Amino acid sequence: MAQPTIVLVHGFWGNSLHWQHVIPQLVKQNYQVKAVEVPLTSLADDVERTNKMINQIEGSVLLVGHSYGGAVITEAGNNDKVVGLVYIAAFAPDTGESPGMITQQHLPEAAANLAPDSDGYLWVVADKYHESFCQDLGADEAIALAVAQKAPLASTFGDNITTPAWKTKPSWYQVSTQDRMIAPENQRKMSARLNAKEIIELDASHASLASRPKEIADFILQAASSL
Repeated sequence: MAQPTIVLVHGFWGNSLHWQHVIPQLVKQNYQVKAVEVPLTSLADDVERTNKMINQIEGSVLLVGHSYGGAVITEAGNNDKVVGLVYIAAFAPDTGESPGMITQQHLPEAAANLAPDSDGYLWVVADKYHESFCQDLGADEAIALAVAQKAPLASTFGDNITTPAWKTKPSWYQVSTQDRMIAPENQRKMSARLNAKEIIELDASHASLASRPKEIADFILQAASSL
């Protein structure tokens, strides 16, 4: 079988450029790579956008989701072209679960630093973004990420998964042990029930894709080469 195209899905408070340090390393290994820009308006909208990108690709697809992007790949992974799922410090909900429901089980350290606006979007308070999302990145990069953050509609937190693709497709999971956005306890619980091919733990913030890009790229490449 030809090697899969790698499709990267960002999460809340980010955009497709959150993968900018990972993408070159995947491309250098001669993989076709796409980074989907999801609207963060509802799980259904985000899955639809991801499926549209998958359907434009010839051949098989390896889906990689960071943060809330994990919920997106859990549903979009049911697409027949998808042959595997890689979770990067991500939600991997079961049937009837939402990211918000999982978050309530172990509230993350940074929960108090989230603030809704009058239009229903939920933001990480800008001057708390560095300590909340990416405490292991430099101050300048953190300021840029905070200012450019892409806020989700708060209601998206409550959108439930219908059919989790990880029950029928091989999966991999990276746990961030210093994560302040998704509690490490929740990450370990989710990864344990996936029957994952491999689980790795990194001493990293929620933004492991930016602070530990080589390890993340290597993990994705390992998954891709095994398919």
